[in-house]
Amino acid sequence: MPGPTVDQGSPQPLIRGRLVYLRPGERADIPLFVRWLTDARTTEHLALRSPIGQAMEERWFDEMLDHHGRDRWFFVICRLDDDRAVGSIDLHALDLTNGGAGLGILIGDPADTSHGYGSDAIRALLDFGFGQLRLERVWLDVYEDNARGRHVYERIGFVHEGTFRRGIYRSGRYLDVRRMAVLREEWTTRGDATIE
Repeated sequence: MPGPTVDQGSPQPLIRGRLVYLRPGERADIPLFVRWLTDARTTEHLALRSPIGQAMEERWFDEMLDHHGRDRWFFVICRLDDDRAVGSIDLHALDLTNGGAGLGILIGDPADTSHGYGSDAIRALLDFGFGQLRLERVWLDVYEDNARGRHVYERIGFVHEGTFRRGIYRSGRYLDVRRMAVLREEWTTRGDATIE
């Protein structure tokens, strides 16, 4: 009796969700990153203060490569159905001694928001962080004027831990910064997790 059929077609991404997969950033992505980071609609809830140019992004990319896999993991979010890049996501401030890391995410084109790509990418990255990196805690910061983002993070399982009152100055005013986090045990007991 023959064994199960194995798909010999395209490779299966190592880090994937239901809608997206995560791949390393490539130098060829830099013009796309610049386009995303010069759109005020995209950078509204980021700590970015001015537009990013090609040369600046190339320097950032080289530095990111030096840190990738040591104290940072940076990925491009791509749609599973057509490989189109829709954003970026990373684990930064990686602290393997204490088992923590910060999470940052960007959906590049505003037309790609509200399709579930961001939350699917976060779930895939949490599985990677808690599973492969053996992290205990993943945290993120969200500004007070980003209620939509806060709602998404809460739905995924992040819990509000504290507030840095007037922690950032944006667009002529000081905003509170809310620190949210999810612990390994909280994540692995959710139905979203694919790790144990």
